[in-house]
Amino acid sequence: MERQSGTKFPALYLWELFRKNICLTAIILSVLALSFLSTLNAGTSKSEAGFTGNTACHALNEENICPEPAAVNLTEKSTFSAGVAKINITPSTPVIMAGYSGRPDPFKGVHDSLFAVATVFDDGAAKAVIIAADVIGFSHDSWDKITKKIEKETGIPQKFILLSPNHTHGGPATGRYGEDPDNDLAAYNRELNNKLVTVTKEALGRLQPALIGSGKGICKMSINRRALNSSTKGLRIGKNPYGPVDHEVGVVRIDNQEGKVFSLFVNWPTHATVMGRENYMITADWPGATRRHIEREFNGPVIASVTAGASGDINPLYRERPTFSDGELEETGIILGREVVRVANEINTYPAVSINALQRVITLPGKMPGGSWLPRDSFDPGPDIDVRLSLLRVGNIIFAGISGEVFSEIGMKIKELSPYKSTHIITHCNGASGYLITDSAYPEGGYEVFATRVMAGAEQGIINNFIEMINDI
Repeated sequence: MERQSGTKFPALYLWELFRKNICLTAIILSVLALSFLSTLNAGTSKSEAGFTGNTACHALNEENICPEPAAVNLTEKSTFSAGVAKINITPSTPVIMAGYSGRPDPFKGVHDSLFAVATVFDDGAAKAVIIAADVIGFSHDSWDKITKKIEKETGIPQKFILLSPNHTHGGPATGRYGEDPDNDLAAYNRELNNKLVTVTKEALGRLQPALIGSGKGICKMSINRRALNSSTKGLRIGKNPYGPVDHEVGVVRIDNQEGKVFSLFVNWPTHATVMGRENYMITADWPGATRRHIEREFNGPVIASVTAGASGDINPLYRERPTFSDGELEETGIILGREVVRVANEINTYPAVSINALQRVITLPGKMPGGSWLPRDSFDPGPDIDVRLSLLRVGNIIFAGISGEVFSEIGMKIKELSPYKSTHIITHCNGASGYLITDSAYPEGGYEVFATRVMAGAEQGIINNFIEMINDI
């Protein structure tokens, strides 16, 4: 019905206006929806586009469960900055190697150079550094001396330092296993310690306004190594496709203010043992091969920092030939490196608001190492063992360092329970406490049970303390 004036009722009029302009209305609603979704996604990884052709790897999405609201407020001026530097730490004189007891002679050549990479973070109030080094490890005493010197010369507090060897078995001895150093080895370790200070100072000098973000991928070039021994019905070091293994690849991307990447942090839980025990050539093993691939692939100067995740019972898929295979080393690095590059290209970065750090030393009941690899029910007590837990938070990214060779299941449990989705487990970090294994491994026997210096119970002690620290930080 029409009014006397010839106009329509208001409701009918509005319906007619909407009907005639339905296309314009749809466009407006679409723009508003896209704007809303963009706001939700700020500071997290982009959704993955699908399989990329890398047969060993595929992707996981990454979203931070505990975002700091200010961390994605791009209208607020950020004081966050980062700097990265790399230094060659290859010995110039042949010295004994670390990782295998059956190699008494000095190395015979250099397959690929060893490096240390320092990544410094600064939020305007505090500074922190992660130092990834191509060596087997550092004893508690060595860690203490090195980090105190770094603190003295840079002002970065000791608890804000993560000294993270990637546990290559193709590097020089560093005193990690109590080796008696000759003059050449002692001279190399003094030089190494000085270079770790130098590279930290260089990274500090390269601080620039920065953006940071994280992502995850998958690389299946690793396998559980606690395999059945048919002769003894116990366990040997082999390949166990039925055993637990964490294939996750953690990636942290650091950009300059223009959004151009200049540093990548990589974390993958696998022993650096592709080259095997017969190798007498200096090598950074798969961490070095991965770093080479990443740094080649990016257009511009990018420095990659490669660390070992929880891999006390995990070996690379390619390992332990009578003679080492150079091709298999590079193939492992290329496959992992491709996944890192792919994940890095999907990461959105943001200005982190703050950094913080915690350290805690827990003392675990000691066990005498040695004896039999066979399953058994009881173990001889030994001196109690200190385990250092180190936590660094950069924005809403957690770096969790453990001073030992941690079983994969322990690392996976910490990541599962952490309220921060971007949690990276760094082993051999800030000291050396030996193998830290699951409670269920003790009655099974095997090399890791033979070698560990702690009694059952370490698993829950590590997990519970770490989660408490993560909640406090």
